Amino acid sequence: MEMFRFGNIEYLWGLLIIPVLTVIFAWSRISRRKALKKFGNREILNELMPFRSQSRPVLKFVILMLALAFFVVGIARPQFGSKLKTEKREGVELIIALDVSNSMMAEDIQPNRLERAKRAISRLVDRLRDDKIGLIVFAGDAYTQLPITTDYNSAKLFLNSVNTQIVPKQGTAIGAAIDLAHRSFTPDGEANKAIIVITDGENHEDDAVSSAQSAVDDGIIVHTIGMGLPSGSPIPVLRNGQTDYLKDRDGKVVVTKLNEQMLEQIAAAGQGIYVRANNAQVGLNALFDEINNMEKQEMETRTFSEYNDQFQYFFAIGLFLLLLEFVILERKNKYLKNINLFGTKRS
Repeated sequence: MEMFRFGNIEYLWGLLIIPVLTVIFAWSRISRRKALKKFGNREILNELMPFRSQSRPVLKFVILMLALAFFVVGIARPQFGSKLKTEKREGVELIIALDVSNSMMAEDIQPNRLERAKRAISRLVDRLRDDKIGLIVFAGDAYTQLPITTDYNSAKLFLNSVNTQIVPKQGTAIGAAIDLAHRSFTPDGEANKAIIVITDGENHEDDAVSSAQSAVDDGIIVHTIGMGLPSGSPIPVLRNGQTDYLKDRDGKVVVTKLNEQMLEQIAAAGQGIYVRANNAQVGLNALFDEINNMEKQEMETRTFSEYNDQFQYFFAIGLFLLLLEFVILERKNKYLKNINLFGTKRS
């Protein structure tokens, strides 16, 4: 549900002209200053040009750029939602539980397990139509990254911010992720529900199989995707700006391996399917086809159906700034320049 939007958001690219003009203005000021130095001493020149102002041209330029910014935003047609309507859609509710533990940085799946999973989720979001999606991240514990929604743009935005640093506790608590997803679906919603757990399966924290069985008892299907290869891979870490590999207490390089047996057990308990990712595909497309075959249930969604343009306010402010820039002279006012409000000596 979006309350604010731009009717012509592509025009916001016009804001890029402001830093370009700023660079040109700064260059012209520097060039002018160098040219004046060639004519003689700065103090003498100031005496010869008593009404010349150093700050006013800068102030006028800043005001002009602000006016330009308001005009560009106005042309992009900012709009606020004015009327809510309730729509009935047929779809499913889907929550993705994404492992963000350090082992997901292993590079047996290129460029690494986590980045490859994020790209696949992004492509999955592009295929959704009337379905709801939520995102949970987990390591030693599970956290809601995005509550269940039909706002696919927000889903992709939140997905982009996912990394291994967003959770305070390391580990791989798959059961906690399934339990949190279980509680995160729309209360009393009639839509069919599914959880997709994307992880390397190295679960050391809880009983994920029991969590999957509990979800099934409430009609929720649990699918799993295994990120990584059974042969395993070291975990890259940054030390002093250089790439190293995670080591155990004995100084040996830690190798993280895909635990397929665990993920197969979770999928079986959750009455879902298990897919192993590789460097050719992650497997979300296969799962999407599986989810698409689920019976679609009618869901109610509240969205804004009418938007009011607010561009006139931006144009009004832009025009006021233009008028202000016009009345401010580049030179000092000859009647006001000698006024000394604070009684200080002039050098």
